[in-house]
Amino acid sequence: MNVVTAPHHDASLESKIHARTARVGVIGLGYVGLALAVETAEIGFPVVGVEIDATKAAMVNAGEPYIADVTDDMLRHVVDSHKLTATTNYGELRGVDVIIICVPTPLTKSKEPDLSHVMAAAEACVPMLRPGILVVLESTTYPGTTVEVVQPILETSGLRAGTDFALAFSPERIDPGNRRYSLRTIPKVVGGVTPASTQIARSFYEQVANTVVSVSSPTVAEMVKVYENVFRNVNIALVNELTLLCDRMGLDVWEIIETAATKPYGFMPFYPGPGVGGHCIPVDPYYLSAKAREYDFHARFIELAATVNDSMPYYVVSRTTGALETMGKTVCGANILILGVAYKKDIPDVRMSPALKIMALLEKRGASVTYHDPHVSEVALTNPGTIRSVPLTDEALAGADCVILATDHSDLDYERIVAQASLVVDTRNRLRAFRAPHVVRL
Repeated sequence: MNVVTAPHHDASLESKIHARTARVGVIGLGYVGLALAVETAEIGFPVVGVEIDATKAAMVNAGEPYIADVTDDMLRHVVDSHKLTATTNYGELRGVDVIIICVPTPLTKSKEPDLSHVMAAAEACVPMLRPGILVVLESTTYPGTTVEVVQPILETSGLRAGTDFALAFSPERIDPGNRRYSLRTIPKVVGGVTPASTQIARSFYEQVANTVVSVSSPTVAEMVKVYENVFRNVNIALVNELTLLCDRMGLDVWEIIETAATKPYGFMPFYPGPGVGGHCIPVDPYYLSAKAREYDFHARFIELAATVNDSMPYYVVSRTTGALETMGKTVCGANILILGVAYKKDIPDVRMSPALKIMALLEKRGASVTYHDPHVSEVALTNPGTIRSVPLTDEALAGADCVILATDHSDLDYERIVAQASLVVDTRNRLRAFRAPHVVRL
């Protein structure tokens, strides 16, 4: 039997982890970081969260959550018990035992990976490093980021990853708004730069997740994450492309999917829509394909899938244009009401939402665009700027030349929408029960 001997400092940290006295620092209090910070504090760890947005840091300290998966009671409990504090000052991380990096990994305008936030967080950690500390990157990124980008930055401290301090990658798997699977119940993947790093990271995550799955390296863990999301992106692209074909052939793609789903093996239903949103699914294919090019490998299949999904807002606008023309109207000058701007139903998250692209395209074509979303009070567009959600009144529905159902929130009154609107473009098949001639589906 092979026995892995951890560096002596890891034994001290492991005992603190099991006693839940280890001080935890979370960098980035967004959808991932805040949920993790609250969960970690709830089970007893003292947690300090670093958030460069001073408004968000102040809201955390006031017990006011700004993400759907953290309730007022959850946040106030850990703040009032002094288990969680938020700050804009990286210096507050001095003396922590565990640092978890949960910062954004967006795309540039040319859809290349932007690791500036990860690099800035790693650089800010350098003065805080000391022997025995554990650093974990959770930000979704391309395979190789931990060892090729984060590790060299951290080692400018003079300490060596895997020898003086533990370093690992553990991909976030949070699904905003999902009431069935939580941070606690979703298996956590961890991969360290050494077996000892993996073990100490595993020990930590075993405190917050029911199941922890260890892999052989951070790069494997990073690939696991992007593969999970590329898998979804590719299959969504497949059904979106099928939708375009069925449109030309005069076939009902929804009937085809529902019938295919009756097969008890070898088939998993995916559904078309106005595009893909959120942080991971629209972004990860570009991260993976960019990394692949370093190896003279062109991920054409993955890139094509991303292109198909990116084109769906244009298709929605095209369908809207055609539907308006059948009523003797044009997009230019039309009053268009968008229902739902979040990237998925029942959450307030608008990151990479296809609804925003649809709105921008319609504005560019001369339409007057308003929106209603019970979960999103305002959104920022390039033109005309920040706009606010309008009340969903009978007058607003009747006064719109076209209503586009972009996000099918559960608390919308769909019967009233169909009754009051003169034209509805349904991108989610939510109105399938209404076989009205003025309801147009993808």
